[in-house]
Amino acid sequence: MSEKKMSSSRKHHLKSLMLQIAKNLIEAENVEAIEVKKRYMSENCPSLSIHGSLADLQELCKTVHHQIDKVDEERYDLSIKVGKCDKEIEDLKIKVIELQGMKKPALKKVRMSADAMLSALLGTKHKVTMDLRANLKQVKKEVKEET
Repeated sequence: MSEKKMSSSRKHHLKSLMLQIAKNLIEAENVEAIEVKKRYMSENCPSLSIHGSLADLQELCKTVHHQIDKVDEERYDLSIKVGKCDKEIEDLKIKVIELQGMKKPALKKVRMSADAMLSALLGTKHKVTMDLRANLKQVKKEVKEET
């Protein structure tokens, strides 16, 4: 049951044969792909028959390019107009919602001291403390003294 080992020259020869066969198969696939492309193009795309000289063809290309440029400009202008109209529609929708009136929630009564109100109005940078009750009592005393 001893298996004979292949000599290195035999291995090399077999590898080269396999590579040759693979190369031939790939070339055949490439040729077949080219034929399929030609067949497809002949069936779906008729050949271009142009009568005239090179100058006529160039002039035709120029006119087509000018027409394309005009159409592109019109398309750009129309897209800008559509954008403006869309924005205007959105603004009008917002105005309609505002005119219908939004239901405002009922306000809650909040008890807040005068110091808290002043700090809320003035912000955190200004530190103002007032004792309005003491000032009110003082004003009342002055009014009583005058009468």
